[in-house]
Order: sequence, then C-alpha cells, then structure tokens
Amino acid sequence: MKTQALTALLMASSILGSAGMALADTTLTIESWRNDDLSIWQEKLIPAFEAKNPGIKVVFSPSAPTEYNAALNAKLDAGSAGDLITCRPFDASLELYNKGHLADLTSLAGMENFSDVAKSAWTTDDGKASFCVPMASVIHGFIYNKEAFDKLGITPPATEAEFFAALDKIKADGTYVPMAMGTKDLWEAATMGYQNIGPTYWHGEEGRLALIKGEQKLTDAQWVEPFATLAKWKDYLGDGFEAQSYPDSQNLFTLGRAAIYPAGSWEISVFNTQAQFKMGAFPPPVKNAGDTCYISDHNDIGIGLNAKSKNADAAKTFLSWVASPEFATIYANALPGFFSLNSAAVKMEDPLAQEFVSWREKCKPTIRSTYQILSRGTPNLENETWVESANVINGTSTPEAAAKKLQEGLESWYKPAK
Repeated sequence: MKTQALTALLMASSILGSAGMALADTTLTIESWRNDDLSIWQEKLIPAFEAKNPGIKVVFSPSAPTEYNAALNAKLDAGSAGDLITCRPFDASLELYNKGHLADLTSLAGMENFSDVAKSAWTTDDGKASFCVPMASVIHGFIYNKEAFDKLGITPPATEAEFFAALDKIKADGTYVPMAMGTKDLWEAATMGYQNIGPTYWHGEEGRLALIKGEQKLTDAQWVEPFATLAKWKDYLGDGFEAQSYPDSQNLFTLGRAAIYPAGSWEISVFNTQAQFKMGAFPPPVKNAGDTCYISDHNDIGIGLNAKSKNADAAKTFLSWVASPEFATIYANALPGFFSLNSAAVKMEDPLAQEFVSWREKCKPTIRSTYQILSRGTPNLENETWVESANVINGTSTPEAAAKKLQEGLESWYKPAK
C-alpha cells in the first residue's frame, strides 16, 4: 500500500510538475536601448503582465543606447534577436520592416486604440501597414516658474500678444531672465523653438503632409512666419544666450533665474528634482483668440514583433497588452513626461505631466515636421533646421533667407518638393 501510495504521489507530482512547466514554457525576450528604465520593466510592467498571463514569462534585455542599432541588426541577421523589438521612431524601424525583420501588426488586437498620428512613426509611407505598437510620445510647450508669475501678476498666456506682453513685463521687472534658451547647441533652437510653435502656423498635420506631398513649400508664408516669431525671442533670452548650452538653459531655469522655459515634456522628471519652486505649463500660444490650438506630440518609442520569433502568439498577447489602457497608465506614471499614445485618457499622478497631457483634449496633435521622409537625403532637413533656427534667433539670418535655404536644400534631393 505504501508503495502504491508513493507511486501515485510521484505520478501526481510529475503531472503537476509538467503542468507547471507547460504554464511557464514560453519566455519572451525584449530588445531595447532604454537601459535606464530597466527597473520599471522589472518591478512594474512585467509583473503586471505576468499576473494576468501566467503561461508567459518576459525578460527585458536592453543594450547600451549607442550600441543598440548595431547590436540589434547583428542579432537579427544572425537569427538570435529577442521576440520583441523596441522601436525607434520613423526611418530606423521602417528599414527593419522593409528588410523583413519586423512583422506587420496592422490587424493586432489593440491597434485600434491609436490614432493615425500616434502610429505615424511606425507606419509605411503609403499608410497601409503598421509594424510597431506605439508606447509613448513627448509633448512640446512652455514650463514656467509659478512664483515668478504670481509675483509679477502674470497669468499663463493663451495668445501670441499675451505671450509677448508677459515677456515684456518680466523683462521690465528685471528680476528674472524672461526665457531660458540658448543657441549654442543648435538643436535646442529648432526643437524647443521652431518645432514647438511652428504647428500653430502650418496647421499641424495639414501642413506637414502637404509639405511631404510637395503641395506646400518651406518658403510659403505659414512656414516662414514661425521663423519671424523666433526672431523676436532674441530680446528675451538674456545676455550671452548665443554661447549658452542646453544644460546652461536647464540650470538657468531650475535655479530660479528665468521665468519661462521653452520645453519638451522630458524635462519634467529632471526639473521636479532640481527646481525649488512650483512650476506650471502652457501650450504654444495661438495667433488670435479662438484659433485652433496645435501641439507637437512627437512619437518617441514603440515596440514590435521579430518576424522570425518562435513565440509569435505569446508575443502578440504581450503586444496587445502594451496597446491597453492598463499598460498606458503604468508606463506614463512611471516615466513622467513620456506620454501614452493610447486614445484612452490616462490620469497622470504628476500635476505638471497632467497639465501637458491635458492639451490633447483641446489641441490638434502633430509630429515634428522634419522627421518623416523629409530628412532621408542630403542636406538633412532636420539638421539644417537646427542651424537656421539658431541663425534666425541670433540675427545672423532673416526668416526669409532661412526658409529659402531649407527649401533649396530639400529640392536638391526630394522630387516632390521641386
């Protein structure tokens, strides 16, 4: 009897053990360049997924950011890459898809939760196929020192006239540099300047897509006007802004010496730890009261499926979860300033992040005008826009001359622009 009981016990243990192995026999590996958020994946995201999907285990395996592209391509070519591929925006991921490394996710359950703008960084040029689930974007606007505004009796400006009136008031008081931005690093002038306010003039996606089709030119009024507005910024940036680096601008603001900071939302988590004053934010001012508001809600990171994954079904289960409001809420709150691209509203715990993301409810979103298609040739339109934005603010080039140079450069290699 003892032998029979022992045999039965061993058989039961074996069956249960096999069942346990069956439940945990699928392990997914995520390739990523974001090694800075390893703990967020390990402590928050993966446990939340595995709790609902006990048959699937997930391993987050990042590379150093500077090594990611080369390392990933080598793994893909060798057939040793992970099941899930973290996607950079636009051309780098499109190239992987065109080479057959990323699977078509157009019909994946959950993709209906994203707008065309949200998916644009991971969609083919003809718009027929999407190959990465959008994870997060960054939003542009202006962060301000609430204490400075309260002291000077300034309310967040909604129109351009109010914006420049606020700058004039700050400058006249003399306590603060009106606006913290330098032109030494070039990209700052374009990213937080031209691409921040520009969508208001070229009407976001309407203008961006027209430029890609060759229906508009960079010398058209709506593309020149933001340069003209930037030229006015020169008087409010403080002494020596031409030699001021990006870290200098950050320090100028967080030390309480400047009242306004032209911003990307990625600054939020850094500013929260450094600034000793309360902060607020406002979207790019409209030209006239009642005008439609536009924001640069720029796609930053997505995740796709290795086309040669041996665990495609499990990987798709994971990707559908990434497309869910649950993932969106966890991710966006773990990384304030990196916002979910999911159409479902995400309640942000950080008040400054919530302010930024609330603009989606009243403003039309677009992405940076130079990022899709238009910077594939030489001269590179994105890099040239850095230079010309800085030149216009410095006063070494006129808005018209800057626009002319950009258009001529684009026409030199991009046929629809001619």
